[in-house]
Amino acid sequence: MKCIYCQGEMVRGNAPLHIDRKDVHVSLDSVPAWVCTQCGEAYFEETEVNAVQDIIKVVDEQSGKLVRTA
Repeated sequence: MKCIYCQGEMVRGNAPLHIDRKDVHVSLDSVPAWVCTQCGEAYFEETEVNAVQDIIKVVDEQSGKLVRTA
């Protein structure tokens, strides 16, 4: 597989992922991904994307409990 940005080789590895939602910041240090050996761009497969979307859904649902309204 080739990177769409630089045409470098993609290899299986892990990559960090940062999510910012509703004043909540979530950092995942090591998500399985295809990582470009040349530029470091990461591509996530469907399984990982679905898991991240589940995390975002929970963050959206639960973050409202942490916000005070004036």
